Amino acid sequence: MVTSKEVHMQDLIRQAEALCQRSGMAFTAPRRRVLEILAASETPMKAYDLISKAGEGGQATKPPTVYRALDFLCQLGLVHRIEQDATFVACNHAGHAQPVALFVCNSCLKATEVAYGEVSPILEKAAAAKGFNLQRLVVEGRGQCQDCAMAA
Repeated sequence: MVTSKEVHMQDLIRQAEALCQRSGMAFTAPRRRVLEILAASETPMKAYDLISKAGEGGQATKPPTVYRALDFLCQLGLVHRIEQDATFVACNHAGHAQPVALFVCNSCLKATEVAYGEVSPILEKAAAAKGFNLQRLVVEGRGQCQDCAMAA
């Protein structure tokens, strides 16, 4: 039986392939491997954890290969970088143009992605009112997810 996590990973890979094809960019084997590892992970991962898992036959791969793959995947919106702890998580809906907020549970470490289209204009307007040219906005929250709160 195929799990919902496996279905999500397959959907994400298909979306990545289509996005790369539309963009005229190559979805190389290292890029695919990094995305597969992140999509299969229950929690966000550090780059060095990816380096140790991304090689063939359980061997570590070269750090620049993983860092280039992460840069590429982040630029296309397939992966998000969690700034607070320099970890990475696969996007829940690949190729979106809308910014997201990431909420990370302090207990189980799972990251939840939510669109924040209603909040971002407020923050952008506040920045403009202060004469600040906002080029990038990162919204991240730490706390406890519903599952962990109910288990406590």
